[in-house]
Amino acid sequence: MSNRLTSTLDEVTLSTQPIFEGKIITLQVDTVRLPNGNTATREVVRHPGAVAVLAIHNGKMLVVDQFRQPMGRCEIEIPAGKLEPGEDPKEAAIRELQEETGYRCGEIKLLQSFYTSPGFADEIIHLYVTEELESGEMSPDEDEFLELSEITLDEAYRYIREGRISDAKTIMAVYAWHLYTMTGKFGE
Repeated sequence: MSNRLTSTLDEVTLSTQPIFEGKIITLQVDTVRLPNGNTATREVVRHPGAVAVLAIHNGKMLVVDQFRQPMGRCEIEIPAGKLEPGEDPKEAAIRELQEETGYRCGEIKLLQSFYTSPGFADEIIHLYVTEELESGEMSPDEDEFLELSEITLDEAYRYIREGRISDAKTIMAVYAWHLYTMTGKFGE
């Protein structure tokens, strides 16, 4: 995301040791040379990237409730999913919105791309927004169980306070939506 080429803070990768290769992520340990000449190790999670959609329908935000194994509980989130190899993020956002909510969108716009945990992972999420929605039929992945609902901005803030919404992409989407309700702009 940065146009910066080099810095006095850059670390040089000396070697990479693959540790794990899964269906979604890989884990590697890099040995790096630090700016002061010393060496250190860095554990790095590689991820193909993801998309998420802030979808506003009749003044409410579309969300899905689903069980999240790492958290051991259900989480209310905006529609989202990982990128397939070589997939255009915009097309992935349109696909994920339809699969998880049944809604098809007209115009869809990129709000922001951001890294989720740059201290150890290269996962980037591309957050899109749409208000042009046409209902259809959900078609989640075979191992994906979701409950779709539409919530108001007040409900979204209440769910954040209650911990029912606690993931960064959804909280970021709520803040962007709030900004939009106040200014008519998504931060452009």
